[in-house]
Amino acid sequence: MKGAMVKQTLILWTMGLAWAGVLGVSVPVRAESPSDRLARLTAKFDEMQKQPDKRVPADVLHRAQGIILLDRTKAGFIFAYQGGGGVAMVRDGRESWSPVAFLTASEASLGLQIGGEQNFFVILLMTTNATHELTDSTIDFGGEARGTAGDQSSGVEGQAAPKDSVLVYCERSGLYGGAAIKGGAISPDGAANQTYYSQNVTMDDILFGKKVKPTDAATNLAKKISEYSKK
Repeated sequence: MKGAMVKQTLILWTMGLAWAGVLGVSVPVRAESPSDRLARLTAKFDEMQKQPDKRVPADVLHRAQGIILLDRTKAGFIFAYQGGGGVAMVRDGRESWSPVAFLTASEASLGLQIGGEQNFFVILLMTTNATHELTDSTIDFGGEARGTAGDQSSGVEGQAAPKDSVLVYCERSGLYGGAAIKGGAISPDGAANQTYYSQNVTMDDILFGKKVKPTDAATNLAKKISEYSKK
């Protein structure tokens, strides 16, 4: 009986992956290098900022003390898979940014759901206290984040209240039949950080400790952030 249940579960999971393929949701089949992740997320940020109905307003981006670019994929039939990776940077002075640090996010849920969805998030940390949460072993901004998505982010120059410590912008694509997107914990990706910098470094070392220098790719991302921060 137990073997039959396991077999049925595997069949349902396979069907979920098939649905993800039909809906154009990519389920990773191999590990992505940190360099490739940074390049992909930088390109997504650049593309999002070029769309007036989806971009983060310049004045809000200008006031941000930290930024997270996060890509998450959710797919499943009965059982849902959700995972993704991200990068983070904090301001190092008024116009400069820290080296990039890598993050990971994963979540699994159980319920009657079908389909797939890809989400690209730009999470802005508006206070220095919020940026220091990046050094925690588990990061969860769910209780204090205020989210916007799609055309809701258009034309909101100056509408972010000074008290808002975390703002979330999301460019959504795909189809997901089930509950609304749930916020999941984000964690430092120690393996990616070690691979990228060829040494064992913590989030604090990278973002605040000046233990590593910004790479050319990180400098390129910082340049784009600065460009899109200008009105």
